Amino acid sequence: MIALEDIQSARERIRGRVARTPLASSATLSSRLGTSVYLKLELFQKTGAFKVRGAFNKALSIPEDQRRRGIVAVSGGNHAQAVAYVASQLGVRSVILMPEATPGNYLEATRGYGAEVKLVASSAVAFEQIPVYEAEGWNFIHPFDDPLVMAGQGTVGLEILEDMAGVTDVVVSIGGGGFMGGVATAIKSLKPNVRIWGVETEGADAMAQALAAGRPVHLAAITSIARTLGAPAVSERTLMLAQRYLESVTVVSDREAVIALRFLLERAKVLTEPAASCTLAAAERLRGNFTPSSHVVLILCGGNTAVDDLCGYKT
Repeated sequence: MIALEDIQSARERIRGRVARTPLASSATLSSRLGTSVYLKLELFQKTGAFKVRGAFNKALSIPEDQRRRGIVAVSGGNHAQAVAYVASQLGVRSVILMPEATPGNYLEATRGYGAEVKLVASSAVAFEQIPVYEAEGWNFIHPFDDPLVMAGQGTVGLEILEDMAGVTDVVVSIGGGGFMGGVATAIKSLKPNVRIWGVETEGADAMAQALAAGRPVHLAAITSIARTLGAPAVSERTLMLAQRYLESVTVVSDREAVIALRFLLERAKVLTEPAASCTLAAAERLRGNFTPSSHVVLILCGGNTAVDDLCGYKT
């Protein structure tokens, strides 16, 4: 598990290497939901998503002589770009194992940051190959199930509290659960009365299924368009954090996420991923839990949507 002190240490470790993203009020969404709504614009983070926070914290925690041997990661999404970027900034080699079905924009961006990309049949196959790399001295950065990664992601929570001391509710996306766990730990440690609402999409709902079963459940396939939420299973660690801190997990449809994505683009002028716009879709469902005096933060965790995908989204 992680503690507030771990997140505070992570903030000092990564200071100057990541962006401090803005928290913007939205009159349009406030009127729509009948409460005060704010957008945590983490899609403006370096590499377009929150993942660099955790990747930097993990990489900088590895002794320099060991770090020089290289970094390896598994990802078909934002974690791939984050690790590649971090490695390039620290002057070390990186290899990213990516599923063959990974969208082209993620492949190009990851290679653009200097990583060697190796395509494999699936994420499961990629994880099976990691011990081979570790035996050769490579340093593995897990996409979510690592306390140092989670602590880095939790720095988003510290920023929210600094910018909105009166926050009452935070809506956060869940993939493997590391981001949720870090953010929730930071916020609940400092302000226990703040409610944390988790969100997943249908076909990428590993946490909702795990909560229902009381144990991690392996998804046979990821069918949601929200690919960056597509962890095949959450971990025991992230499940425990969800059980401890979350009010609930709302599972929205791809259609709801796309409608929310379009609304955010047209009215807030930000282009998110479905993995981020789903927080607005969930807030629509949760509006009965908010009052006119609530202060609700929607975390827009990433914005790496390919134009071709955007044009193909249907509502």
